[in-house]
Amino acid sequence: MNIIEEDLSSWVQMFTDDMFSWALHKVSDSEIAADLVQDTFLAAAEKIDSFKNESSPKTWLFSILNNKIVDHYRKKIKQPVRLESQSFLLFFSEEGDWRENRKPKNWHEQDNASNLLDDQEFQNVLNKCLDALPDQWGICVKLKYLSEKRGDEICQELDISASNYWQIIHRAKLQLRECVEKNWFN
Repeated sequence: MNIIEEDLSSWVQMFTDDMFSWALHKVSDSEIAADLVQDTFLAAAEKIDSFKNESSPKTWLFSILNNKIVDHYRKKIKQPVRLESQSFLLFFSEEGDWRENRKPKNWHEQDNASNLLDDQEFQNVLNKCLDALPDQWGICVKLKYLSEKRGDEICQELDISASNYWQIIHRAKLQLRECVEKNWFN
């Protein structure tokens, strides 16, 4: 089947909203999501001859979009982060012991601690804390805890080593904990 421009135009009208919602869910930035959707349609236009009608147009477009999202995160993860050694020293002494003022607090003693995720105000604080993480850390945390991906999948998608991944997760959790304690529990 030879796809003509009218088909692609109708796909843009039929699928843009769903694709934008999906991309926004994955990247949490409306401008980036819009760019990814636009890039998806450009790639689809260039490779329209490879569409063989073995899947629905929506499935084909979403597979292109998912690849664009992965590429976006790969590019982002390659950007160097200089805060890593500084953040470690914020929490730990040079001997590796917790700094006295940075020791974890027991959140279970706080009022209604078990219902925090149901609290919209807490979710707002948590989202601000997630957004404050360095890009590389935020991406890993979101993929692990929000998208529920396994560590090996994240390492493969972002092209990072397992030890680097676990170091990122550990440091991100430390920073998230501090941010939540500072902005919610104090």
